[in-house]
Formats: sequence, structure tokens, C-alpha cells
Amino acid sequence: EYNLVDLLLCHCVSGVQGQSCNRVTYTKRRICVLKESTVDISCIYVGYYSTTSSFWFRSDKSTPEDLTTDPGYAGRVEYTGTYRSPSYLRITDLREEDSAEYRFTFKTDNFEWGHSFPGTTLSVTGLQVKVTPAAEGQKTLTCITTCTLTDNPTYIWYKNGQHLDESTSPQYKDPVSDDYEDSYSCAVKGHEDLHSPAVCVQGQSCNRVTYTKRRICVLKESTVDISCTYVGYYSTTSSFWFRSDKSTPEDLTTNPGYAGRVEYTGTYRGPFTLRITDLREEDSAGYRFTFKADNFDWGHSFPGTTLSVTGNTTTVNHNELQEKIYEPSCQHRGVCGFMHIVSGLQVKVTPAAEGQNTLTCSTTCTLTDNPTYIWYKNGQHLDESTSPQYKDPVSSNYEDSYSCAVKGHEDLHSPAVCECLFIKGQIEIYWGTGQDWSSKFKIFSHDPPLVL
Repeated sequence: EYNLVDLLLCHCVSGVQGQSCNRVTYTKRRICVLKESTVDISCIYVGYYSTTSSFWFRSDKSTPEDLTTDPGYAGRVEYTGTYRSPSYLRITDLREEDSAEYRFTFKTDNFEWGHSFPGTTLSVTGLQVKVTPAAEGQKTLTCITTCTLTDNPTYIWYKNGQHLDESTSPQYKDPVSDDYEDSYSCAVKGHEDLHSPAVCVQGQSCNRVTYTKRRICVLKESTVDISCTYVGYYSTTSSFWFRSDKSTPEDLTTNPGYAGRVEYTGTYRGPFTLRITDLREEDSAGYRFTFKADNFDWGHSFPGTTLSVTGNTTTVNHNELQEKIYEPSCQHRGVCGFMHIVSGLQVKVTPAAEGQNTLTCSTTCTLTDNPTYIWYKNGQHLDESTSPQYKDPVSSNYEDSYSCAVKGHEDLHSPAVCECLFIKGQIEIYWGTGQDWSSKFKIFSHDPPLVL
């Protein structure tokens, strides 16, 4: 293993004076984070000549491949930062297969930073409670991972679904009694929804709830099933689902905001499912399950499943933007006055090679279960893919519009958008076509734009 400082000095000192030599400095050499969380990997780079391009890649690929074009990271990767300040690679919804070494490279007109220079090694782990014997009739609990979590996190402990304690040590402070009724789980502060499975201290019949999925992202107006399995040491007398953002747990079937849209199905020890239909953006929340016995109540603080509904609606005064349009060639496709902007799925248009653009079917969260994306051109079925990015760049053509949908939810397609784009100052506008009029904005800074 190389020493980073030595490598940088070798590259900078050999025949190069001052502090302007080509170099890359990684903020951290190793990072260990939780599965399904988000990570920021960063570096600072300096180029002796003006930089023409830069990207991040995995070191285990035979040929360096820009992560933004890798189908395995589609919709989960973002670059931010500027020259001589931290350049970030953000990966969301982390998976175990994302464990790898990540490297940064940049090019100038007559220079390319080497691909063999070591970068940052990322390890992705889950949480488990390890139970080991202590004194007679007692057990020791440890929250274990496959790597040492970065930044010395705070561990949270739950007993029977109820918040118990917090500590910077992964080991619970006291031995616990080996009671057949009790279950324990651990989490990391800031990522409470990514807790470990609840485990019995003794036997396999303790009170516990296990959620099928921790996070779910679905389309507005669709239907979602949120499920768990539960075991009660005593006979269960009642059970229900509730939103975690309510001060007092309230059975969703009695909540007026869900009237006619909620259904419970399932049985004890089998999947118990909450079904919500006609999803709305305000349904985005954490959902938890609880059950009662004659002398027991499952804790309400145990994290459940976080639901994200992708889609929002807003209105913009088109007349105020008219003067900011560089060349209103698509104007005949739009409407004047107030325009309704609908976004659940959106087609994002970004420049590629000269005269061509890249199309991406974008959402506000990563859709669950790796859906198949469907593409339409001028209302005609064009292609299907598991990647949200359309397979080939498309030529700039003032006549054509594009739209995307998700298989099984074809009726919830994105608004159709013109593939042409116009820029003046800091506003970029895509005019919609067909019956679904839409508009999308980007505010430009020195780097990739922030999508609003």
C-alpha cells in the first residue's frame, strides 16, 4: 500500500517547482458506510494546464468508465465541486456491490492524470446484533458491522421497539437478562431507518417486528404495499399501521387523509401489509407497525419503512420568463399566461456531443425494484431499458418530443418535452408538447446545475 503524501511529493517534486503541478489529493483513503445510505467521496485536484474534462471511476474496471454513464449507478450518482476546491462524488441508495475503490481523473489539452493512482476505498455494510453469553442468565449485546463505520457514529439501542439507550460504543453498556420475551435492535444516529433486524436474546419466540423494506420510492397516483412480519410472545389483541410524524400513533384506517385509500391484509407470522392507493406527495412519510397483547405493547419509536412519493405540482408565470428565452423556436408548442408544471417522471435533457443531447428519465428519489423504463418519441413507443438514461444520444431536431414511463405504470408517463433547449443568462427552459404542458428549470452556477 502506498503512502499518499509520498506519491504526491514524487509527482510534484520531480522537475516541477511551486504549487501548480498536476495533482489529486483524496480527503479520505477509506470510508465505511451503511447499506441504503448516501456517501460523499471527495478530492481536490490541481492541473498545471486548463482542465478540459474530469470524472470518477471504479478501479476494478478494465477501462476507466465515467460513473455517470454506468448503468449500475443510473440515477444514483452526482458530481459537484470546482477546480482547486473539493470535487465530490455522491452515491445514493448504496448497495453492497458498490463496495470498491473509487478514483478521480482529469484531462487537459496535453495531459491526462494517471488511472493507476490509488483513490478512496468504499465499504458498504449492514448492521447486526451479536448476542454472546456473559454471567449466568445474562447476555452481552454488540452492534456489529463488516467494517469500522466512518466518523465514530453514535449507536442507538431498542428493546421491544422502544428507544433504550445511545452510546458511542457499539457494545450495549450493560449485560441483559436472557428473557424469552425480549428482542433488541441497534441503529446509527442519523440513519435510524437503517436499523438492524430485531433479534431474540433467548429462543426464537420473542416479540419482534421485521420490515420487508426500509425505503420505498414510488410514483405519484400509483399504489404501494408496505409490509412487515411480526411475532408476539403472547396472543395479539390488536394491531395497526401509523405515520411516525404524528405526535400520537393513529390507526391509518381512521385517518381522514387516507379515507378510502388504505387497506390492511395478512396474518400473524406472515407478511402483514399496508396498501395505500392513489398516492399523493403528502403521503411521503415514515410508516410503522405496532401490536398489542394483554400485557405488552410494541414500542412506537422503532423505525419502520420510509415512503417517498415522487412528484410535485407548482405554477409559474410564463409571461415573466418570455424575455429570458434566447430563441423561442419551441414557443408555438407552449402556452402563455400561467402554466401548470407537473413532475413525477421528468425527461431531463443534457448536452452530449455537438448537435446531440442525452435523455434521462429523472425522479426525485430512486424508484424501488429496478423498474423498466419505456421511451416514447412523438407519442410512438421507442425503446425499453432498465436504465433511466436513454441508450443513445439523440440529434437536435425542432420537430421531435420525447416522453418516458415505467413499465406497469404506463399511464403515469412524464410530460412530453422538446428535445431542443435554449439558454440565456441563468435560465434553461424545456417546453412541453402534446396535452401535458410542462416546464423545467435549471439554475446554473459554475458547475453542474441545481435542478429545482
